[in-house]
Amino acid sequence: MHEPYKTNSAIGMAEQNDFSGINGLTYKDAGVDIEAGDELVRRISPLAKSTNRPGVMGALGGFGGLFDLKAAGFKDPVLVSGTDGVGTKLEIAIETGIHTGIGQDLVAMCVNDVLAQGAQPLFFLDYFACSKLDLDVATQVVASIAEGCKLAGCALIGGETAEMPGMYEESKYDLAGFCVAAAERDALLPRHDAMRAGDLLVGLSSSGPHSNGYSLIRKIVKLSGLEWTDQAPWDPSSTLVELLLQPTNIYVHCVNLLLKDNLIKGLAHITGGGIIGNVPRMLPNHLGPQYDYQSLSLPPLFDWLMKTGGVEINEMYRTFNCGIGLVLCIAPEDLDKVLSTMFEAGESAVVIGQLAAK
Repeated sequence: MHEPYKTNSAIGMAEQNDFSGINGLTYKDAGVDIEAGDELVRRISPLAKSTNRPGVMGALGGFGGLFDLKAAGFKDPVLVSGTDGVGTKLEIAIETGIHTGIGQDLVAMCVNDVLAQGAQPLFFLDYFACSKLDLDVATQVVASIAEGCKLAGCALIGGETAEMPGMYEESKYDLAGFCVAAAERDALLPRHDAMRAGDLLVGLSSSGPHSNGYSLIRKIVKLSGLEWTDQAPWDPSSTLVELLLQPTNIYVHCVNLLLKDNLIKGLAHITGGGIIGNVPRMLPNHLGPQYDYQSLSLPPLFDWLMKTGGVEINEMYRTFNCGIGLVLCIAPEDLDKVLSTMFEAGESAVVIGQLAAK
């Protein structure tokens, strides 16, 4: 997956022209370890291979990843793409040395976005940038990316690892992810022509803050005087870091169950902008959301953030997911079916409002 450095041309030139007397510097002297990059490729290739799905073509190590839509079962597909990162949640992972779930965050932020269009994630690529490659850290991160891809049913077919001394502080790294998905043309979401006043908004529970609002979270934790390893004030059975690094939930499996039965009219992934900013993105101009704020009561983690940071309630709902990771728009007569399907899939779902004419 992370493409090996291609050095054959340089070697051939050196054989034809003797440059040995010019200087003795190497790429490693400049801070880039080619051998470490090759070792990372060796370590993570089996992880990437374990995510293969129907449609994947070719082997790792080429200049591009190949995917056959026909082999994946599509007849009249529309491609849907998404890209995202993890944001400053990475700072907590780096500071605490806990990297085992951060790759799932990366995958989730991308695949949940394309899912909002009714699309099935097909393949994923990642970009890992650092000052100096730490093989153990990079392997842990890519292993969790592979785990996220398995949960999403998509293949990890490529990526890039970049060592850039001077661009990043030592021990720091950054991540970006890229997902390509597909949907049959007549199954794309949202279905604006089907939406009506009185349609219900159903929220699926988040696994925590997911990967949004962490600049504010880190500031609040600093103000609280707590350390990452201290007990969480709202849950003494866990540490602060355990709960704040909970990986972002991936909703592909449960949403597919609903898409199969044509039960979803629209879907909003609750990321930056919160419920206030994201639900309107799936709606036609003549309809707006009316919320049941009792159903939107803050879970303990978010209540602690609000009270400790003195954050206004409106600011909470436009910064954090506040316990709701995904919002579905459905017909009222489908509610029982949707709730029972989500329960059987292990997801918690609740009606949080309805659509109203503007």
